[in-house]
Amino acid sequence: MSWPFYLALKQLFPTGRRVPFFTFISLAGVALGVTVLIVTLSVMGGFGQQIRRMIVDTGGDVQVRSRGPMTNSAEIVAQARQIPGVVGATAHAEGVVMLLSGNKPAFPAIQGVDLVHVEEVVPLSRYTQRGSVEDLDDDSVILSAALAQTLGLGVGGKVELYTPLMLEKMRHDEVLLPREFRVVGLFEIGHTQLDSSLVICTLRTMQDLYGLGSAVHGVSLRLAPDADSETVAELLNLRLPSGQHALSWMDTNQDFLFILRLEKNMLFFLLLFIVIVAGFSVASSLLISVVRKTREIGLIGALGGDARGVAACYCYQGLFIGIAGTARGTLFGFIAVYFRNDAVQAFARMTQSKAALERFYMFTEIPAHLAATDLVMIVVSSIAIALVAAVLPAWRAARLKPSEALRSE
Repeated sequence: MSWPFYLALKQLFPTGRRVPFFTFISLAGVALGVTVLIVTLSVMGGFGQQIRRMIVDTGGDVQVRSRGPMTNSAEIVAQARQIPGVVGATAHAEGVVMLLSGNKPAFPAIQGVDLVHVEEVVPLSRYTQRGSVEDLDDDSVILSAALAQTLGLGVGGKVELYTPLMLEKMRHDEVLLPREFRVVGLFEIGHTQLDSSLVICTLRTMQDLYGLGSAVHGVSLRLAPDADSETVAELLNLRLPSGQHALSWMDTNQDFLFILRLEKNMLFFLLLFIVIVAGFSVASSLLISVVRKTREIGLIGALGGDARGVAACYCYQGLFIGIAGTARGTLFGFIAVYFRNDAVQAFARMTQSKAALERFYMFTEIPAHLAATDLVMIVVSSIAIALVAAVLPAWRAARLKPSEALRSE
């Protein structure tokens, strides 16, 4: 063991004494910053994972779109199934309708699904809370739970649908009457917008409502867990005719994903200031140590210790504080993440806000996911800040001349 490293440990943890106050404060500051960073990035990563799951579950990993209605959906599905990694494909049509229940109107989005293949891509049965997807036919619909609650509907209720095709018929002096449908199910995905304004019907019904004939608006693909959506989209684009293109789920939601990444990076940058403040605490405690041990530093120089070794002694102290504080902060952070839902439930019980959390934030349990890259970034940044904080005290100690340091009172 080199003498600078040995002296660094002796100054941090003197023999026969507990952890000194300044060492404890420095370690606690770094640990607190690391804990907050791990908890925050874990929660942000958890919500990101949950949103990604909802995007893929409702729209598939890859979507094929066109400038207008697609009449060759069967060919696209057949071509897509030949690409390695594609495990499911289904066509769909979508639009907006006016829904009337009694005297209550609503203007939800509507999506027509192919009942034969929809479960290959969209696990509709998993999200159907009441009723059954098996009861869906050309004379029935499935409503999102919040929309049904707004209209006061349940399974077995009746609704009337008005489509833009009615306006087109009126221009040609034709009359198209609204169609009545029965409600055979209610679904809840966990996404506020989708749960509040979406109607599911069969693909044939949607084609009739919009006058599409046999055309559709798009094709959605489900990929194997190890398949890359970008690669599959590129391979499929080579086979598609002009005017049609395949987009991965990241391309179709790139603006939203950019906002999520921006929020995560901004939170990391802002919360890193806690570790930076802890770094100032490390620098202050080590500077005080230099002042208190001026004569000892002079004695080390008189015994043959060079300035580089003296500087290394304080750099080792900063490095040890960074490593030990980061290790403790990582441990406390994972413990806090593990008990996060217990804390939320306790807070909800104390404030009686469980219903508000479910209604406005759509959660009573907080998801968590910490990527390995985020953990490495937290650990490296925290240790680096503590090490940089020790540079000034180390430089100050290295500049002391032994003759002047020994005369210090």
